[in-house]
Amino acid sequence: MTPSPIAALPISLLDLAQIPEGGTAQTALHRSRELAQHAERLGFERFWLAEHHNMAGIASAATSVAIGFIAEGTSTIRVGAGGIMLPNHAPLVIAEQFGTLDALYPGRIDLGVGRAPGSDQPTMRALRRDHTSAESFPSDVQELQALLGDPAAGQHIQAVPGAGSHVPLWILGSSLYGAQLAAALGLPYAFASHFAPAALVPAIRVYRERFQPSAQLAQPHVMLAANVLVADDDEEATRLFTSMQRSFIDGAFRRQRTLLPPPMATIEDYWRPQERQELTNMLSCSFVGSPDTVRAGLDGFIAEHAPDELILTTSAYDQAARLRSLELLAGLGVGAAAAAR
Repeated sequence: MTPSPIAALPISLLDLAQIPEGGTAQTALHRSRELAQHAERLGFERFWLAEHHNMAGIASAATSVAIGFIAEGTSTIRVGAGGIMLPNHAPLVIAEQFGTLDALYPGRIDLGVGRAPGSDQPTMRALRRDHTSAESFPSDVQELQALLGDPAAGQHIQAVPGAGSHVPLWILGSSLYGAQLAAALGLPYAFASHFAPAALVPAIRVYRERFQPSAQLAQPHVMLAANVLVADDDEEATRLFTSMQRSFIDGAFRRQRTLLPPPMATIEDYWRPQERQELTNMLSCSFVGSPDTVRAGLDGFIAEHAPDELILTTSAYDQAARLRSLELLAGLGVGAAAAAR
């Protein structure tokens, strides 16, 4: 079998620490750590968690704490945030948190930051942030960079731990805004194509065209996100994927506070016509099926967009199915790029 193009790329994982029906936040976090340990054995590059607040089905709100739990249970895979929603925090606090993580797990911590609040307006107020805090995102990123860099002579405010750690920063985005900022600052750019693919093509074009080399990065580096669920055959993968589809429908469209549900025989009788159209657009960067089906989908995705790295989400109610999905992905060549370095 001809090697898939994914064998030439670093492949990472983004996990939402979803709480399954019948489980708790403890269940979700231990599932995440088990998934990270499995990913490490199989040669995945990174394992990232995302900051979300006031969401009944997601257990990674205290993102830096959850990252520490994952890092403690692994030894070589890079662990980080995909990402921290910087408008929710003072840059000094994030520099201290990730400086601490780097002190405990040196050389393994990534810090992806985004401008979205990761919550609604009432939740933002509960976080003691205001709706204008996103306007200072560019200056906050630069402040964070300075706090994680080498202290300047006479610098009064320093992150301890954090100063001099040079924890690598990433800019996350789903629009031209993040692409422009990442390019101007010379930082790697991760695009949220797994749920917001509309601006994918123009965003990565703008980023590559406008990229300015920096001390962290000499050439543009694009990471693209996608939903991937691999099973032994297309029918089983499609059935397993209904858990994620229903989770989106319940949370994003019907505003219900639900946990990750078990899979359904079919989603067709569950979603409404408008929900079907919107969800199909949102999740268009999803590759679900047998190894051959997913390989063909990912090959086309890579050929079309030429990413430097992929970050994949594998959401399933059944933990054994998620672990199996990673194993089948590994059979397509995941880890080959890391082994070659």
